[in-house]
Amino acid sequence: MRFLPLLLANLLRKKVRTTLTVGSFMVALFLFGLLVAIRGAFNQGVEAAGADRLVVMSKVSMIQPLPYAYRDRLLRVPGVKEATFASWFGGVYQDEKNFFAQFAVDHESYRAMYTEFLVPDDQWQAFAQDKAGAIVGAVTARRFGWKIGDRIPIRGAIYPGEWQFNLRGIYQGRRPHDDLSQFWFRWDYLDEKVEPYLKGYVGWYTVRLEPRHEAAAVTKRIDALFANSPFETRAQTEQALMASFVKQMGNIEFLMLAIGGVVMFTLLLVTGNTMASAVRERTGELAVLKTVGFGDGFVLALVLIESALLAAVGGILGVVLAKGFTLAGDPTGGMLPVFYMPPWSMAAGFVLALAVGLLAGLLPALSAMRLQVVQALRRV
Repeated sequence: MRFLPLLLANLLRKKVRTTLTVGSFMVALFLFGLLVAIRGAFNQGVEAAGADRLVVMSKVSMIQPLPYAYRDRLLRVPGVKEATFASWFGGVYQDEKNFFAQFAVDHESYRAMYTEFLVPDDQWQAFAQDKAGAIVGAVTARRFGWKIGDRIPIRGAIYPGEWQFNLRGIYQGRRPHDDLSQFWFRWDYLDEKVEPYLKGYVGWYTVRLEPRHEAAAVTKRIDALFANSPFETRAQTEQALMASFVKQMGNIEFLMLAIGGVVMFTLLLVTGNTMASAVRERTGELAVLKTVGFGDGFVLALVLIESALLAAVGGILGVVLAKGFTLAGDPTGGMLPVFYMPPWSMAAGFVLALAVGLLAGLLPALSAMRLQVVQALRRV
């Protein structure tokens, strides 16, 4: 601590340069935080998917419905413990920009299947007793200022017409990365109002495995059960389904790493140049330090600590700004419903900034350590 005034004096010698270097770290770590949040948003379905759940959909296409009668047959498949179903609604609330996922669900079994979503018992009972009832995630409720008891009109896109729903509950998540943007309403309400040729169909089924039953074996039994029928199925684990959605959007992981790598490499060059300039300007002072008895190791540590201090201050500011930005929620209006920066990424960002700072200061520090006193004083 006794050398802190010396460190601060060196860093504040060129205030503009120090500010710009700290700002570079801040911007880089802010971008790092956003990339982590975006990556997490794309992968949240994979991370949140239940390990013991299978999704059963049409073999032809995801948008091809399946008969409601399949539910009882699925429950008789060895290894299947319980089953539920849902259908995509695809409606519009007020404006097409107000996107959020809407599902018609089985009010008798959906809650038991997705235990990660928390709905108070009284709210779920109110939902089960109201055919026009609906439950919405806390994020979407805050977004539109909805409260329990509100009447919510949604214009159907796949199912035309003006649909009216009564908000009976607001769900929360057990984990930070759970999707709190969904809107659920009762499937029997949808089935009652659609055209006759659409009645009795659901979008997909979700089944839970019995303990000690392998997913691969159960998926084969399910697909074999409906083979050569008018509505053949394709069963797969929930994690595999979510991973396939991510792959359809391209290699997000590689894109994030590439952008982050370029930013950090540029930051390394900028910081290295800053520290090299600082060492050149203080050649005489470093020579004097060595003359009065400070060794090469002290000079090496002094330059490295200066570089690390710049990185630490900028890194902390950048990580805090990124965390604050993600706390505001999804900035895309529904495209990234889970926009979250986990604590581990904040720690990783700080460590990364510190590592870049130390690496950038290494060559200038070695140059200062090897400085010959006589030659340095001659230069001055």
